[in-house]
Amino acid sequence: MKKLIEYLLNEDTRYKDITIPTSEKEQFDLYRSLVNIRPAKKISAEYLKAEDEFLQKMTTRKGITDIADLQPVEENIYLWKGDITTLKCDAIVNAANSGMTGCYHPCHNCIDNCIHTFAGVRLRLKCAEIMKAQGHEEPTGTAKITPAYDLPCQYVIHTVGPIVQGRLTEKHCELLKSCYQSCLELAVQSGIKSIAFCCISTGVFGFPQDKAAEIAVQTVREFLLPHDIEVIFNVFTEKDYKIYSRLLG
Repeated sequence: MKKLIEYLLNEDTRYKDITIPTSEKEQFDLYRSLVNIRPAKKISAEYLKAEDEFLQKMTTRKGITDIADLQPVEENIYLWKGDITTLKCDAIVNAANSGMTGCYHPCHNCIDNCIHTFAGVRLRLKCAEIMKAQGHEEPTGTAKITPAYDLPCQYVIHTVGPIVQGRLTEKHCELLKSCYQSCLELAVQSGIKSIAFCCISTGVFGFPQDKAAEIAVQTVREFLLPHDIEVIFNVFTEKDYKIYSRLLG
């Protein structure tokens, strides 16, 4: 990890006076912060090799959960509480912002930050290339797919959920449904057989958790009728787990 930090510090003269801490946790926080604020740009093959080894070892140490070891709560539907960056399935869904290149706030605990941190710096660059080719911000309710790089899954599907400020409207609900629909359609088009959804828009985007879960479950159930794909509802909090438990099974 120290070599990764040294490389990132040497990229920018503004960091020349930063001293690398001695404790492992403080070193990781510094490494993560540098990755979080780093702009989308290429990096050396030497760095990428070291980053691959470091991140994959860290994820293994956290513990990888394979979809093959989970039990469905309905046909082709799973409910799992845990860290989505440790989930081994074909694709995981990232709740992104309209810029689509990740969270730039150092060590922020949002899912966008976590996914970009543990996927490695290539994910931001890939997203930036997609956005440059597109020429405009990502519309709410649509989705893009990228490799997952150092995550245990194969792909990340990025979607921009609706932001709720004040009263929840029918438009908010339609856009959230479109997020799930777009991700599922893109997954099928890409040959993906298993996909894990986070609780899109329910964090800082302010969508009420109960209603969001109802929309998620209904949309997935309707989509699965003519399609053969496994869906994991990934939750991180006990409140969300209880909400989905009531809706499923």
